[in-house]
Amino acid sequence: MKTHDFYYDLPQELIAQTPLKQRDSSRLLVLDRQTGAVEHRHFHDILDYLHPGDCLVLNDSRVLPARLLGRRATGGAVEVLLLRDTGNDTWECLTKPGRKTPVGAELSFGEGLLTAEVVGAKEDGNKLLRFRYEGIFLELLERLGKMPLPPYIKEELQDQERYQTVYSRVNGSAAAPTAGLHFTPELLAEIEAKGVHLAWVTLHVGLGTFRPVKAEEITDHHMHAEFCMLSAETAALLNRTRAAGGRIICVGTTSCRTLESFAAEDGSFTERSGWTDIFIYPGYRFKAMDALITNFHLPESTLIMLVSAFAGRENVLNAYKIAVEERYRFFSFGDACLFY
Repeated sequence: MKTHDFYYDLPQELIAQTPLKQRDSSRLLVLDRQTGAVEHRHFHDILDYLHPGDCLVLNDSRVLPARLLGRRATGGAVEVLLLRDTGNDTWECLTKPGRKTPVGAELSFGEGLLTAEVVGAKEDGNKLLRFRYEGIFLELLERLGKMPLPPYIKEELQDQERYQTVYSRVNGSAAAPTAGLHFTPELLAEIEAKGVHLAWVTLHVGLGTFRPVKAEEITDHHMHAEFCMLSAETAALLNRTRAAGGRIICVGTTSCRTLESFAAEDGSFTERSGWTDIFIYPGYRFKAMDALITNFHLPESTLIMLVSAFAGRENVLNAYKIAVEERYRFFSFGDACLFY
């Protein structure tokens, strides 16, 4: 199967640049994956599609304000994006300009409140930075860092919390699990009041998830690994839901990838944590997920391949074509889909 099989035309003006004022007022495209039928609703109407006994699975990872703007010892500007904590105050990072941050380079942020030395370089061009500071690193990061918004968002984010879900609590992501951005505390309370269970998983979203697929054949593409966790409590709730005939509904491709990585062949769960590089594309047999709430994804991306594996490539591309015609808002701050 070719990467170009997952291409669609998207006018630039449909890429959402800012979040809506009210999270759950975004539009919701509903796709019946058996018939291909499409409905147009608003996100707060999600209640109409959830049944008592269903289980909604949400990723509680929190985005680090991982973009640091600073200076090199020479005085030149530098931009650093934190990717992965490797321990001992050392992080794997993207640096710009990369060629001017060789091993041994000294960097400074926040007028010296945070400094770093480049202590290593990886084959892919990423650098290893060892940070020096007083106090608590994450508190400094909250103070000095900016949200690492995707490159297709050109506008500055006015409120950093709008790139966090209202239920985010475990620091570690380089990008938001954006399907969850549509939920409000009030909507979650209404969902629980209807008898729908909420289950929590953690997958720290890495930038590798959004890496372009450059291979012509999709099977030649290799995913970057991301760390995820499934608690004993969540595993037990998922098993009870399945045994009682309820549906498991994932909020976002990150929740889906966590469950599909950890589910046994019979669809049962046990407490697990670890790294996953699962790549889901058409032909994959889903073990865990019965329905998916997600945003619209980039053409030729691994994420549009995942939703195509679940709902059918033709169904998905037709739904996206309709969404373009209906002027839906696309990508991170855009509208949502329900595939069931």
